[in-house]
Amino acid sequence: MTAKERIITVRRAADRGRAEHGWLHARFTFSFAEYHDPAHMNFHSLRVMNNDTIEPGGGFPTHPHRDAEIFTYVISGQLSHEDSMGNAATIEAGNLQYMSAGSGVRHSEFNPSDTQSTELYQVWILPNQRGGEPRYAEKPLGSRAIPNALTLLFSGDGRDASTAVRQNGDIYFGKLSTETRLEIPASETAPHVWIQVISGKIDTLENHLGRADGLAIENCPETISLHASEESELLVFRLGTFD
Repeated sequence: MTAKERIITVRRAADRGRAEHGWLHARFTFSFAEYHDPAHMNFHSLRVMNNDTIEPGGGFPTHPHRDAEIFTYVISGQLSHEDSMGNAATIEAGNLQYMSAGSGVRHSEFNPSDTQSTELYQVWILPNQRGGEPRYAEKPLGSRAIPNALTLLFSGDGRDASTAVRQNGDIYFGKLSTETRLEIPASETAPHVWIQVISGKIDTLENHLGRADGLAIENCPETISLHASEESELLVFRLGTFD
């Protein structure tokens, strides 16, 4: 069997879709809500990559989800969450929340501050199975993330203290010092990679990525080298083929 051609696509922060609602300033990597671009619908099972800023006191009232793996990373400020599973928590900056909607869940999210805005990423991955009991987990990255390395947060099999999710693939968090070099591990079963730069500057595969830039690498089961030219944070998704 011949190897498939590697395809690399840069998604610049400035080219993303956007929405302005007064209390919410949203940037959409993929088509979402009223923003629709046939060229940017998803990357395999990665369906939503929203970079939101919520003004003080603003938020999303109780609403439903189903059949979605939902990850929320708080960059700055706080995010308060309540759901129909009985969870109630305030996610601090630098921490990440996971909710598997399964057969159905309702939740609300809002900025509890009267003075400080909240910036976050919300990511949705389509599951490899429909239904199932909803799930919830939090990742205190401030204490768990390994400096100058990729920390495996979520995986399809729950290995190495990661949280098991309903999809084939791995999700890593990286917090890198200036001039750090490292590698994204190889994977034959998850050959498609998405790199989302949260902050800083990353160089890889002859591409230079800045804050909020994304990079899609299709058909690349090999290791991938990264270089941080300044202090950086990023999310890395290794995904299986999803039709």
